Amino acid sequence: MGFKEKLSKYYTDSYIKKYGDRMAQFQGTVISAKVEEKTILWIFHTIAATLIIRPERSKAVIKCSYKKNRWFKKPEFIAVNQGHNVMIQGLKSDKKSKSSGDLIQIMNVINFTTKKDLFPVDHSQIKRTKQQQVTRTK
Repeated sequence: MGFKEKLSKYYTDSYIKKYGDRMAQFQGTVISAKVEEKTILWIFHTIAATLIIRPERSKAVIKCSYKKNRWFKKPEFIAVNQGHNVMIQGLKSDKKSKSSGDLIQIMNVINFTTKKDLFPVDHSQIKRTKQQQVTRTK
């Protein structure tokens, strides 16, 4: 194991130690999607996306937010529309309100309808976990 691998493993372990209890992953249907892009003086670009998701086999809704700031280049977000089937990976918020349900800070979005994802992920592992969930419910 080289120096880069050791360093990345150390950062990964410390991140999981700090945020491991807040990590969440769920799959559901998009009820509402709103993406706002702002540019300040053609230099500073901001994107803010808010998704409201209804998880499978649930009546509750989950509000998810994604914010990214970048200098000179526009940050990107994948196309997500109402009715798409998505998987959200992110961090649960410490704040909870009764009116809006759970709050999730998005780390990755995988859109199963268009077969695109925000950050590349190995889809073979996702299919395995999806099949395991189906066999457990029967």
